This record gives sequence, C-alpha cells and structure tokens, in this order.
Amino acid sequence: MEPRLPRAAAAPPPPRPAGSAHAWPPARPLTHPVSHRTAALREAAKRPGGAWGRRGAMNRLGRKASETLIEMAPSADGEESNGPLCETLSTAGSEVPSSSESGRRFNLFLKRRLRIDKRHQSKDSIFFRDGVRRIDFVLSYVDDLNKEWEKKLERRKEFESNLQKAGLELETEDKKESEDGKIYFVKIHAPWEVLITYAEVLNIKVPIKENDIPSMVENPLDCMLTPFRLPEKVMHPEPDYFTAPFSKEKQELYLINDESTFFSPSMRNRIVNYILTRCPYGTEEGKKKFGIKRLLNNGTYSAAYPLHDCQYWKKASDPNCDNERYTLYMEWARFLRFYKEQPLDLIRKYYGEKIGIYFAWLGFYTEMLFLAAVVGVICFLYGLFTMDENMSSKEICDPAIGGEIIMCPLCDRECEYWRLNTTCESSEYSHLFDNVATLFFAIFMGIWVTLFLEFWKRRQARLKYEWDLVDFEEEQQQLQLRPEYEAKCTQKKKNPVTQEMEPYLPLTSQAVRFCISGTTVLFWVSLIIASMIAVIVYRLAVYAAFASLMENAQTLQPISGLLTPQLATSVTASCLNFVIIMILNFIYERIAIWITDMEIPRTHMEYENRLTMKMFLFQFVNYYSSCFYVAFFKGKFVGYPGAYTYMFNRWRNEECDPAGCLIELTTQLTIVMAGKQIWGNIQEAIVPWICNWWGRRKARNNPENLYSRWEQDHDLQTFGALGLFYEYLEMVIQFGFITLFVASFPLAPLLALMNNILEIRVDSWKLTTQYRRPVAAKAHSIGVWQEILNGMAILSVVTNAFIVAFTSDMIPRLVYYYAYSESDNSPMSGYINNSLSVFLISDFPERNKPKTNTENFVICRYRDYRYPPDHEKKYLHTMQFWHILAAKLAFIIIMEHVVFIVKFFVAWMIPDVPADVKAKIKREKYLTQKILHEYELEKLKERLGQGDKRATEKEFIATEGRMELSRAM
Repeated sequence: MEPRLPRAAAAPPPPRPAGSAHAWPPARPLTHPVSHRTAALREAAKRPGGAWGRRGAMNRLGRKASETLIEMAPSADGEESNGPLCETLSTAGSEVPSSSESGRRFNLFLKRRLRIDKRHQSKDSIFFRDGVRRIDFVLSYVDDLNKEWEKKLERRKEFESNLQKAGLELETEDKKESEDGKIYFVKIHAPWEVLITYAEVLNIKVPIKENDIPSMVENPLDCMLTPFRLPEKVMHPEPDYFTAPFSKEKQELYLINDESTFFSPSMRNRIVNYILTRCPYGTEEGKKKFGIKRLLNNGTYSAAYPLHDCQYWKKASDPNCDNERYTLYMEWARFLRFYKEQPLDLIRKYYGEKIGIYFAWLGFYTEMLFLAAVVGVICFLYGLFTMDENMSSKEICDPAIGGEIIMCPLCDRECEYWRLNTTCESSEYSHLFDNVATLFFAIFMGIWVTLFLEFWKRRQARLKYEWDLVDFEEEQQQLQLRPEYEAKCTQKKKNPVTQEMEPYLPLTSQAVRFCISGTTVLFWVSLIIASMIAVIVYRLAVYAAFASLMENAQTLQPISGLLTPQLATSVTASCLNFVIIMILNFIYERIAIWITDMEIPRTHMEYENRLTMKMFLFQFVNYYSSCFYVAFFKGKFVGYPGAYTYMFNRWRNEECDPAGCLIELTTQLTIVMAGKQIWGNIQEAIVPWICNWWGRRKARNNPENLYSRWEQDHDLQTFGALGLFYEYLEMVIQFGFITLFVASFPLAPLLALMNNILEIRVDSWKLTTQYRRPVAAKAHSIGVWQEILNGMAILSVVTNAFIVAFTSDMIPRLVYYYAYSESDNSPMSGYINNSLSVFLISDFPERNKPKTNTENFVICRYRDYRYPPDHEKKYLHTMQFWHILAAKLAFIIIMEHVVFIVKFFVAWMIPDVPADVKAKIKREKYLTQKILHEYELEKLKERLGQGDKRATEKEFIATEGRMELSRAM
C-alpha cells in the first residue's frame, strides 16, 4: 500500500496575536554572513574567460547531469547552490600534471584552500548555504559502482523527487566536498508550510497562553538542596504555557512570534522523519515500496539522521545556534556532575519525550535506591558487629567441638573424611548475611518496592502534565501505524469506526506466525535450561577434583580455611555461567528481533511490547536460573550417606556448606550482578568511544574548517530505534537482582546505587558525545516495563520468603531455640551437634565408601535430621525435621500475607495522580476550551459584521451557549 502524504499548501505568514509578548522558543535575529573571498571568486566566475572559463562551466553541467540526483535549491544570491566554486577542483587539477610531486601538493593545497573559503561561514553550521534555512535532517550515501548502482540511483531520484513534492527542500553536498571524497550528503529543510501541515496531522500541541497557575509553595528545606540544584535557565529552558493541538485555520490563536523558531528542532526532525518513513520511491516486483528504513536496509542510503546543534565541548560561533548540546554536556553528561539533579526539561526539549521519560525514571529509581542502600548497609553492619557473638560459628571453630566432629566425604571414593572446623572462616562470613536482620530486610524490601512503584506513578503523572502528554494514548494508537505493516498487509477491510478501507493481517496468517514465534521462544528458553543443567553437571563433576586437590595441595594451606571445595566450585561455576549468559544474550537478541518482525505488529507500541516480552522472558530465565538453582534446589535433594541421589544416575547431587547455602547464593548473585554491570558499562561507553576514535582518525589530520557539522555527526555511532529498549532491559534485570534475591545479599541495593550513579552519567555522556542525535519521539510512560516491574514486585515477596525459610538457617535455629534448646544460659549452644545426624561408616556401600580411612573412623556426621543407626527408625527423618518443615511453611504463609496486606494498603493510600496535578489538568482544559470558544465567537462576529449569510443569529447564540456550558462544567 502506498501511504498518502498530505501536500503542504502554501500559506501566508500568520499574523501575530494581539498583545502576545511570548515566543516559543524566544525569537532570535537571523544573520547571513558571507565570505568576501567566496563572493570575489563568484564574480570572477561570471566573467567570460575568468577564473573558471568555458571548461569549468562544461564540467559543472556534465557533473550535474551525471552525479546530482535532484535539482539544487537556489541560494540567496540567485546562483545554483553547487555553483562554480565546487568546480575548482576539476579545473585546477587538470592544469597540474598528476605525475609531478609538486603538482600533487599544489592541487591538494588549492583544494583545501578553496574548501576553507567556501565553508568559512558554515564550517560548523546547521543551516543551508544561504545561512537562513535550517537543516532538519541529513541523508548520506556512497555512490559505489556495483551491480545495484543503477537501481539505487533510480530509487534515490524517485525518493528525493517525492520528498520535494511533499514540500521539503533539499540541498546536496558533492562527494568531493566530503572529508573522504566518497560520501554524498543530502540536507533536508522543512519550510513553514510543511511544518504546519504535519503539525496538524501529528496533533502537536503548541502554546496559546502563558500558564497563570501559581507554582507550588516552596519547601523551607529546599535551601539544603541548593548544592544539588542546577541553574534555573538549565532546568527550565522555556516558559510554561497552556497548549492546544495545532490547526492551520487558527494560526492567529497561537503565540507565533517567529516562524523559524516556533517549532523546536526536535519537533522539526520528528515531522521530517514522519515524512521520510512514508515517502514512496517506486514499484518493485509489483509492490509499492516506500520509507527511508527500506532504503537504509538495501544500501540506497547509508545513514539518515538529524543534526546536533553544535559541538559538545564548545559553543557554536553561529549566533542562531541554541548550543543545547553544549549545555547538556557541561551540566549533565560529565561525571563530576554526578551529585546534581538532571535537567529533564532540557533533555525532553533536545531529545524528545521518550528519552526524557527514561532518564526521569532512571533518576527516580536511583533516588529511591538510596533509602534501600542505607537500610541494607545497616543490616550488613549488624551482621558484622554480631559476628563474634554467633554461637554456631563459635562451635564450628572450637577445636573441642568442631575439631572433634568428623564429617562424611563430600564425593564418592576420591574424597576423604574431614573435620568440621575446616569451614570455620566460611561459617563466620555466612553470618554477615544469614542473621535476624535478613528477615527484617526482606520485609522492608517488599514494602520499598511498593513505595517505589506508587511514587513513580505520581512522578509520571506530573511529567505527563508538564510535558503535554495527558491525552497522548489515543494519539499514539492512531499515529504510530508502522509503515512495514502497511507494506506487508496487502489485504484490506473496512474499519467499522472510520468506515475507511485499511490494511489488515488475516487471522490464519497471524496464528501461523504466532505459532512459529512461540516455538522459537520456547526452543531458546529450553536451550537456557539445558545450559544451566550443563553448568550443574560441571559443578558436580569438578567438585570431587577440587575436594581432592585442596586436601592434598600444600600450597593451598594458607587459604584452605576460606576457600572450601564448595566455594571454589561455586565461584568457577558462577564465572562459567556468566560467560554462557553473555553468549546466549548476544545470539538471542538477533533472534528476538527477527521473530518480532515476522509477526508484523500493527503499531510501534505493539512492536515494542512484543519484543520486550520476548527479550525479558529470555533474560529472566538466562540471568536468574542459576540463582534459582542455588536458592531453591541445591542441597535440597541430596539424600543421605549410603542412599545419595544422583543426576542422570552418574553425578552425585552437591551439598550445601555446613553453614548453609546462603553464602553460595550471595557469591552467585554478586558475580552475575557485578559482572553484568561492569560488562554493560564497558559495552556502553568504551566500545562506542573506540569506534568513533577509529572512524575519525583521518579527520584529525585535516583542518577543522573541512570537517562540517553533517560529517562530524555522520562519523558518530547510531542510537537505533531499540537503543532505549536495551537501557530499560538492563535496569529491569538489575531491579530483579535487588528484589528477587535481596534477602541473601543486603548490599545489593548499594551496588545498584553506585552503578546507577555511574549509569546516568555514562548514558548521558554517550548520548551527547558518542551518538548521532536520535529522532525525537513521544511517550507518556515507560510502557510495558511498568507491568513487568509490578509482576517482579509481587514475585519478589514469594522468592524472599522462600529464601529466608529454605535457604537460610534462620527457621531451624528458631525452632531449636524455642523447642529443643537444653541450656537456659546459652539457648543456642549445642545447635551444631543437634543439626548433624550420625552415620555408621560400615553401612557405606562400595560405590560411596572412601578409598582410605587412615584414622579408622567409625562414624561420620552429615547435615540432616535423621535417626541414628542404633535407632529402630534407622536413618528416617526425626520429628524435629517435620517441626522445622511445618515452621518453614507457616513462616512463608505469614510473611507473604503480612507483606501483601501492607503493600496493597500502601498502594491504596497513595493516589496515582497528585491532587495539585489533577487541579492543573482541569484548569488547563477549562482555559483551553474558553480560549477556543472565544476565538470562534470573535470569528463569528466578524462574519456577521461582513454580512455573511451563513453566520446566522442562531449560530451565534449556540456558540455563546456552548461557552456558558463549558464554564459551568
């Protein structure tokens, strides 16, 4: 289907509203500097036999016919924009012998000298050569002579011709003017008529009246936050206005002070991008082809991007430049400003609402992490200060108790008997995370998650009002129809609402595509589970090797107390698991995009939501599966000596450390979480910097005069349509680490806080300095990520309850304390002996029995609650085991219900939209309707005064009645 682009009808400049003193943005005078050297050269070119002569003119005509794809727009002085100055190179070059070294140097000198003269007034300009028309978008291409050359040439001619028909103005920079002599640049300008046409199509809101609602009452404590504040002009670069959707018929209603600055650059590039994505370029294989995305994919164009307004490290010399990129870099993107607030309004103005809402969410998330980090550090310090008071580790380390307890071998045949006090250090460190504060912190984080999500809803509601996004949902559904959907859906049906024919995908086709998609996702999730099983097999296989090595190697004696076989296996397995996670992520990202494209979603929002769910499901299983294994499966299905359970009837299931599995879960969580964050920052910051450094290595050898604004941006990295998707995904995975397993690692919020402080500056730095300017896009929320966060918040209550109950030793200790303690003075003494069962070594089957028993031990101990060998219920579970199990299940039910009740009560108490925002929304709607009605009434009076028969008295009365009704409402 060929999309229809409305033609921008020429319209006279609208009169300014009476009494309007506000510009949006404020108007600036336009200047048109002209190089005297260039003017002199042009004068010489006009004289017969002058600087260029007949030969230069012939070269110009010949090149225009063969290389230029569209007719250049005339410049301010009436000449062709690619005028005679561009031809100096071919003329001068032909007069100097190419074989002569001096001639080659002279040719190069002349080329640079003339290019400097030509660009003197626009070396870093964002305007056409006339210095007046702003460059809203740039297309680039390389004219390589391959088989597809003629086809690409035809596509470009047709595409650029259709862009001109749509009202856009184009100006081409020849490849000889580029830094490498290979790239053509097509600069695009949207004139006023095009802007107002598509502003109405896109329902863009523009100012009609200055906001008269008084600002919030200042908080007396705001003076304490002064060091963290940014200057007012940075935080609020524009005045606050009441706005209304733009309409060409009501131009005098809006505060139009200067047509060239009325629409901000981000609005302009959004409008041009809308045209580019829907502009046709011909028919191929009987189908209409359109859109810049297809032309980029098939190599017709190499890049399409809006321009940054200046260099990030210095202000532009052009007085018409806003220098917003420079301001963002100086006030936001430098790490030394990490303690400052973010200039969200300026971010939104420069990059658009979609990127602005991401940084608003990331900043708010980081602020809320501060509270969680403080409480987590307090819980950690509690464990640190009470480490010496822990009776369990004291008994393990006591030579008279732990030194006399002989433990059963940890693997079959190869492993030997060992003494309990060899795990002294690891048992002491496990108390840092496995203590009473763990329970408190798990409950606190369940409530913290609710507070974070509820307060974010309020913050989001305020941003929706301040950024004119209150009525955006309906617009989004209407305007974000994907061009790919229109192109691939050849069948049409009548829309029951609009009664217009529109493309649709048949139900059978949808079902087939969803089946293929679902099968692919299921296959990759199964692959992750298979890789996790492979890591478990690795743990089981190498455990015996580590145990044997550490018992026999004298070099490991200094650290043998800390580095137990369990810990060594856990660390190496965690590192291996992290490498597998990174590899699978790299592959699956491409697969997820491919299957989502295959489904042909209807709108951009639907596309992002489907891709988000696929990627999150995969990442969830990929990142968290190993943590779930350690938390809920390791050590739970071991059996007992003489009747161990085996995986695939070959590898014996591994046991937890005598001090519990929680320290291993902490190790696993720390390695995966910290490794992901370090790798993510390397990938986000260092890799783009190296790519840009390598791409600009040739440009550094040339004078700055030859390195134009569009070439500078062309050499930057591309911030693709899925750029924000990966940023959200990274943060949501981190959110899962600090909520789902936080009971095992209270310092996780602190690690996340430090990472996020760095993440904000890394993201802002790379976006401002290393990437091309993204096309502005609107978004009223964080989208489907909100629902994912809600789901993880609920799941986190369950997982933390199970971790406290089944992974930590808290419940068994509490049961012993209240029901089985034999000492009133020291209730926890004897707990270690009570938690270890007895096994008669002579009962070992040959498969499990160690090869040697040099000290002729008779019994060994193992971690479980079973009857001793001399009991009539030999090796069966004791009653204490069932008491502990009942206590664990009761704890889970009680904790879940308490936390859920508190969560829902807090969510009910906190309204999603602040009361003052509700009042402002109602006030703005009322005033907007009033202004529009008064405008219509004035127009009707004018028609009545001019004797317009259509303007009847009844129509006048009806309009007044509508105004009264609006006031009453």
